[in-house]
Amino acid sequence: MCATRLPHGGDSADPESRLARTPRRPAHGAIYGALVIGVLFVCLLASVLTGWAPAQTADDAVVDSLNSLVSAVPWLPAVLQRVTYLGGSGVAWILLSVAFVWLAIRRERVLAIYVVVTGLGAAVLTTGIKALVERARPTVDSPVIATSGLSFPSGHSLGSTVTYGVLLLVFLPTVRSRFHKPVVIAFAGMVVAIGVTRVGLGVHYPSDVLGGWLLGVLWLLVTAIAFRRWHETAGLGDPPLLEGLEPEEQRNLLPAPVHDSPLPAGWHSATNLVVAAVLIWGAIVGLGLLITDKLAVVRDWDASAAEWFANTRTESLTDIFFTISRVGDTGSIVLLLIVAVPLGAALTRRWRPPLFLLVAVGGELLLFLAASAVVGRHRPTVEQLTPDMPPTSSFPSGHVAATTAAYGAVALLVGAWSRARSRYGAVVLAVLLVLSVSVARLYLGAHYLTDVLTSVVYVCAWLAVCWFVIRPGEHPAPGEPVGEGEGGKASEE
Repeated sequence: MCATRLPHGGDSADPESRLARTPRRPAHGAIYGALVIGVLFVCLLASVLTGWAPAQTADDAVVDSLNSLVSAVPWLPAVLQRVTYLGGSGVAWILLSVAFVWLAIRRERVLAIYVVVTGLGAAVLTTGIKALVERARPTVDSPVIATSGLSFPSGHSLGSTVTYGVLLLVFLPTVRSRFHKPVVIAFAGMVVAIGVTRVGLGVHYPSDVLGGWLLGVLWLLVTAIAFRRWHETAGLGDPPLLEGLEPEEQRNLLPAPVHDSPLPAGWHSATNLVVAAVLIWGAIVGLGLLITDKLAVVRDWDASAAEWFANTRTESLTDIFFTISRVGDTGSIVLLLIVAVPLGAALTRRWRPPLFLLVAVGGELLLFLAASAVVGRHRPTVEQLTPDMPPTSSFPSGHVAATTAAYGAVALLVGAWSRARSRYGAVVLAVLLVLSVSVARLYLGAHYLTDVLTSVVYVCAWLAVCWFVIRPGEHPAPGEPVGEGEGGKASEE
């Protein structure tokens, strides 16, 4: 059922709402902007297609200069690669997919369609223009990374412009009006940084990046104008784009009602978490030092278990356990959080479930880093199938701890908020994943048995503390509609 849409002349008690406005004449700034940017892009495209000498000379000079600078600084290529990753197609599809599911859950069907159409259109434009121009990538003296494909326009520049632009246009109404311009500037700065990394890494000319920016902004404006045409014909006015596509949907786009408290007892809850974390850290460190310095019997058991797992290795099992181990990798956990945190807020309309996820995983990471730095236990003496890992970070197991925290937290939330019988499957899946990753880390020779067991125990204790303090399983009070309260949406069909 769709929430009732109110025109801009409607009443509202929320001072941030855009509903308390008189109808305005349609603004034509977006149309004029699209025309100007379209002309600029056509001129740039013509210069690339014709191989205009001054432009090509400037392109070559900038690429060579930046490549010399980047290749001369040992740590700079790694930094640029991390920044450029934010503009990749994988990140774009994840962010847009999460936004689509969020909007679908909140029954914002038109905005959800806008996200899909704009994202798919950007992919089509990138592929089509690249095939039309067929420009080869730059050739540099000191290549930093290897990449394939065509050069104009830069897919990272175009994709990041569209992706982060869509997120801005859709969710900007959830930001207080005085922060609109700073948020827009921050997003624009990130898009610019991504484009600069493409030239710094030597995989694009400056004109490729400029072309990606121009075409991305042009596509955003064209789709926004088309959306606003519907918006206007629906009697909802034509507010400035700096207010977002649908500012009247502010309340429904907010992650949670404004009256919802993220922590039950405010800063007292935060201090409780800190106290518990310190105590758990002390217990981990104490146990680790006890095992490494005093308990020779336990160390013998650990060594025997490590040797047993090493003796069971086969080529096929190694491939399987390498794959299973990736479940606990940093990338996998971050991806899970990118999906689970916003969807948790979208489904529950409460701050506490997503906060619980972040605190559970973030706290686990801090506990692991602090404990492993103090204990400094060497990894098993068997052949290491993961030789690139720090040699003195065996206790506790970071992979097992991260898996237990992330998937365990998700399973707890599913069990608390879902009424379907399938919620028990989330708990079973979490247990199986923890067991599988634990066995995989033992098989690969990365950890001792006590490293793995300690990780499971201390993370379970941390999850229990987070659950008790944050109380993410609390449902709305009887009679309070989900998502209602101050600023809540009051009418539904």
